[in-house]
Amino acid sequence: MTKLRISIVQYLNTAPLVWGFTNGPLRGKYDLSFTVPSQCAEQLRTGQADIAIIPAIEFARIPDLEILPDLSIASKKMVRSLLLVSKAPIGQFKSVALDASSRSTQALTRILCAEYWKIAPEFFEMPPDLATMLKKADGRVAHRRSRSSPFADDGAVQHSNRGSRLAEDAHKPPIEGWMWNAEKAGVASPSQRLFVFDMVEQWRSMTGLPAVLAVWAARKGVATPEVVADFLTSRDFGMLRIAEISSDAARELELPADKLESYLRDNIDFSLDEENRRGLELYFAHAAKQGLIPAAKPIEWAAKAETVKL
Repeated sequence: MTKLRISIVQYLNTAPLVWGFTNGPLRGKYDLSFTVPSQCAEQLRTGQADIAIIPAIEFARIPDLEILPDLSIASKKMVRSLLLVSKAPIGQFKSVALDASSRSTQALTRILCAEYWKIAPEFFEMPPDLATMLKKADGRVAHRRSRSSPFADDGAVQHSNRGSRLAEDAHKPPIEGWMWNAEKAGVASPSQRLFVFDMVEQWRSMTGLPAVLAVWAARKGVATPEVVADFLTSRDFGMLRIAEISSDAARELELPADKLESYLRDNIDFSLDEENRRGLELYFAHAAKQGLIPAAKPIEWAAKAETVKL
């Protein structure tokens, strides 16, 4: 029997969701492929994948999909890895470079600019290299994948899936946002400071709800209750092994395991509970208002598993 094809984002914050597939009891049961978020969505759109972890915004753009229940990559209050970085406070920059590989991040940035910060900067997409992006823009949104610092000369939004050093190096200034020591980041003179804004914290301030960044989505009819049960089992298997996941990632990323573990435990929520669902629905409503999706269609759910194998 042909294995279902699963497209997976190769990021740290995805690891607990797929640990049962890669390192646990479900290993070998599905055909796994790893790529960046935008390509996961394209593989699902073009039929190259049956199920994929996709940017939340793409569910509203790709027809005939269902979301697997009780599974997501979300953040309740502060994510630490999705950052707007700028030399100036919000409202004083005129251009923002967006990570071309992260479509939910792009949409969230546009929504916050229009509806919360009340600014209308110029947006353009670039590969997720902070130094290059910030040479061409006042702000940047991106996903960091290298060990190098996520900061550069002007401003940016960056999504790091490798952990964050904000807790160690940033401090709260009198104005909104953190300030970052640009010399430590290797991007500016000792006298320069960069403004750093946690995007989920900004979303929570605007809406009072969590941000759902990615969801498991399947082509209609693919995610049977048995398949959904496997995905829940994989997530639960991973959640019991956060320390192991963090230790493995620390060796690869050359970052402290305790910082990565704290990030996964304290900043990422892997459920799709009632509060997260309300946040997701509001996100779609704002995206439709800004013309980022055709319309805020009702969420269609895959059949929920009756039991979860442990």
